[in-house]
Amino acid sequence: MQELLQLFKLGGFVLPLLILLAVIALAIIGNRFWVLRKTRIAPRDLAPRVTDLVEAGKVQQAVKLLYENDTPLARLMLVALQQAGQPRDVIKESIEESGRQEVAHLDRFLNFLGSIAGVSPLLGLLGTVFGIMHAFAAIGMVGAGDPKALASGIAEALITTASGLIVAIPSLIFYRYFKGQVDGLVLAIEKEALKVVNTLSGGSGR
Repeated sequence: MQELLQLFKLGGFVLPLLILLAVIALAIIGNRFWVLRKTRIAPRDLAPRVTDLVEAGKVQQAVKLLYENDTPLARLMLVALQQAGQPRDVIKESIEESGRQEVAHLDRFLNFLGSIAGVSPLLGLLGTVFGIMHAFAAIGMVGAGDPKALASGIAEALITTASGLIVAIPSLIFYRYFKGQVDGLVLAIEKEALKVVNTLSGGSGR
């Protein structure tokens, strides 16, 4: 514990900022893992149930079921049913517009996570600069012959550089991962919504 406190002190004012960013990044990652579960975005049995109701001519029951399931998939399928009777291209455009709105919702906090990934190395570099400045200041005061005088500044430079990378690398990895997840999930629910359109029109797949 004492060693950690010593490292914290050696890290200068940049290290607490990096620790704060690390905590925020962990919170965002945990939140997105919870929100972007496939069962929460597209419940497995919802699309087949709605398709069966539509094929049976029970459109109102299908609409009621979708209203009761407030999920991204349900919202897109609801758009498809509400546009029943319109040309297929119009329905498809409405679904894609709703899909873009869902992307904006599912992307929530991801831009901030990406910003953390970009800012953290810069903060680490800033700490490095200050550490080197402190090291040169120590040389100016006691000369280059006393390594202990340089240790604090060099430690600050190394600690902040490493901390910045430690925060940035996982943040960037998870940012890219979640962006891919969002794109894949939205594409999947758009396809499911278009299946409803095909069922209504008696057409084939996308």
